[in-house]
Amino acid sequence: MFLNKKKLAAIIAGSLVTGSVLTLGGLGWLLDLHSVRDVSDWARFVGVKKFIEARYVEPVDSATLLDGAVGGMVRSLGDPHSLYMPAKQFKALQDHTMASFGGIGVTMGFKDDKVTVISVLEGTPGEGAGIKAGDEILAVDGTPVSEYQPDEVALHIRGDVGTQVTLTLHREGQDDFEVEITRDLIHVPTAKGKMLPDTDHIGYIRIASFSENTADEFNQALDELESDNMKGLIIDLRENGGGLITSVVAIAQRVVPAGPIVSVKQRDGSTEEHDSELAENKYPIVVLIDGNSASASEILAGALQDTGAGTLVGTKSYGKGSVQVVLPLLHHDGLKLTIARYYTPSGRCIDGTGIEPDVEADLQQGATGDTQLQKAIEVMKEKLAS
Repeated sequence: MFLNKKKLAAIIAGSLVTGSVLTLGGLGWLLDLHSVRDVSDWARFVGVKKFIEARYVEPVDSATLLDGAVGGMVRSLGDPHSLYMPAKQFKALQDHTMASFGGIGVTMGFKDDKVTVISVLEGTPGEGAGIKAGDEILAVDGTPVSEYQPDEVALHIRGDVGTQVTLTLHREGQDDFEVEITRDLIHVPTAKGKMLPDTDHIGYIRIASFSENTADEFNQALDELESDNMKGLIIDLRENGGGLITSVVAIAQRVVPAGPIVSVKQRDGSTEEHDSELAENKYPIVVLIDGNSASASEILAGALQDTGAGTLVGTKSYGKGSVQVVLPLLHHDGLKLTIARYYTPSGRCIDGTGIEPDVEADLQQGATGDTQLQKAIEVMKEKLAS
């Protein structure tokens, strides 16, 4: 049943007048409203909110409406990397940044509008539930992943230890199926190193993400390899979706020669430059990248490529050349907002385009062994021989 248009207009007008005048007076001072349009926009917002609260067919929680309004503002930007996070999601992001969180222990890749399991950590709930590398995640707790931005998928899979999450999976050759998994505490070392066997002292460091502890873990691995007479270093940034710019800059200062690492430019034209003071490289460097190497990964890869300090092997990177700030809000929720774009030492902005490798190498399906890593080793051996 619909209200008469005149009656409906009168109700809205009444709501605007009685509910908004005093509120807007305070908002006008607080928000520095300058124009009639500014005032009318806030009147429209407050009036609609009050009308919904008063006349919607079911009782409405005011906080839920405001959360939806904030989320709608962020979605209207059309930026997949800007995100409003309710309290539960915001906590999951904070836990992930600390590299210790309640989850299921799988690494995911985002490509061609699909969410695919890249690897499953041993001894984790994901392994216990039978999840395998190559499985495609179709839905989380019944919600298709297509309704989420990439960053949101992982945040919805994570949660408090002891709680459950249901994933809908597709596995080649089988019907789609669901698995219910109980989350556990997952602590993921983000940087691990080793000396590759049968390579005459070629070191290898895998960086999974750039969290608060990553630089310390990388430095420890690098120091151990150097003390073991490392002659060349392979840095693996595949499936690394990025993280903290402070972390990647600290790592770059160990491997990028003196000069700029990355420049961060905001819309007002102000620029923040991060530099290295490394006198010289002690050994050749090869970097592995792929379509899921993004953000901070591309900062490191771009700096090494532009300065000639490293050779990139693999496939074109993701192309996320923007910088986000995370803002805690008043109800344990948070906002992640794109505030700048970054530029590599040569002035490249790779947002939306990615970084092309110096040596193209696909990960061949069905091959025995890691074909991209094998190519990286070949390139390193050529460097060492010359």
